[in-house]
Amino acid sequence: MTNMLDTRIYASLFCSLFILIGKISGTTFPEAQDVKWHSFDFKTLLMWGPKPTNYSYTVEFSVVGENRKRNPHCIKTMNTECDLTSMLTELKKTYSAVVQSEPLPGKTSDLVEFPYAKSEHFCPYKDTEIGKPTFSIEVSKDKCKITLHIKDPISAIYKDGRFLNMRDIFMNDLKYRVSYSKAQSSGKRTKDTDSNQIELEVDKGESYCFNVQTYIPSRVQAKQLGEQSSTQCSPAEDRPIYIEYSIGVIVGLIFLVIVIIAAIVGIAVFCKRRSSSRNHGKDDGL
Repeated sequence: MTNMLDTRIYASLFCSLFILIGKISGTTFPEAQDVKWHSFDFKTLLMWGPKPTNYSYTVEFSVVGENRKRNPHCIKTMNTECDLTSMLTELKKTYSAVVQSEPLPGKTSDLVEFPYAKSEHFCPYKDTEIGKPTFSIEVSKDKCKITLHIKDPISAIYKDGRFLNMRDIFMNDLKYRVSYSKAQSSGKRTKDTDSNQIELEVDKGESYCFNVQTYIPSRVQAKQLGEQSSTQCSPAEDRPIYIEYSIGVIVGLIFLVIVIIAAIVGIAVFCKRRSSSRNHGKDDGL
């Protein structure tokens, strides 16, 4: 029992001495901090801090449970981000990564194992943020229907000589959510579509404003909706004044016009009389 206790004490002292020697010789390095994934339209970066001084970073990543790989551009780097877009080829798999603190290129260290920090798990298919779609507006001839033609956002995934769009990647999982309202109304309605176009019945001649965003129901709720598009409005039809404005407004406008005309006539009569009076006075003086 005593021998076992002595062995543990000696081992503890040896480890402490090893660490102390490492610190004295300057071969220890700080761990990376705040390691996180940032992915937008499948352009995926691993980011961390702080900026290194007398050391460098190496990034290792893998599908969870498989052997780690390295991006050749992120070995002993002085950067604090690593672009892994082209390396995460299996978009539905879950990945993990570590950022390892190492000596500068060309330098050596007495450390057997370098300090490292782990990332959270990341799945491109489930976690990437999706940007704004664009769309065009088509108004029917009878002005009672509006059709939106939606264009899929482009991803950062390059395959077969082109960048894939979101429909190429998500296929039937991809839907669009349309939010719309009359141009002068605050009450919004929403409608979802499985395709890249949606037809909406509207009040004839009214102008409507629209926003569109990607909608992926298979994701967790917080990540189902993509970035909202810029607002676009349909043109309003020129309508007779009695339809565009209420009776009260029309009566008020007519009354205002009458008052203005009466004022102009009154001023004209007053000026004419005053002019006649002056001319009459001149004649009397002669």
